[in-house]
Amino acid sequence: MDIFAKIAAGEIPSYKVAENDEFYAFLDINPLVKGHTLVIPRREVDYFFDMEDDELARYQQFAKRVAKAIKQAFPCKKVAQVVLGLEVAHAHIHLIPMQSEADADFRKAKLKLSEEEFKEIAAKIAAAF
Repeated sequence: MDIFAKIAAGEIPSYKVAENDEFYAFLDINPLVKGHTLVIPRREVDYFFDMEDDELARYQQFAKRVAKAIKQAFPCKKVAQVVLGLEVAHAHIHLIPMQSEADADFRKAKLKLSEEEFKEIAAKIAAAF
């Protein structure tokens, strides 16, 4: 079981913002901005485009609901959707509230947030979901 599957199963703690039977959304622990969220399928699948069409459609619909909650909790111009990352062999979508494209630049320094800040951010998004 990979790290994201363990997170979705509750074996590793996370700052959950939304979930259903198929998908799980939680805060990135190395966020670019406040509200940076990861959305994963509970099923272990490495490559986004290896998902079946109907599953991928449901995945996008779930991510859309999470993105709307993020935008409500953290008013921004748009919520970026980025499918990027080779570190974890589990499909994942980054949802990043942004005022400019620089907010979705993965080369910039990550925020250092306290546990209390993470909990507040997760609660705001969960309440909007």
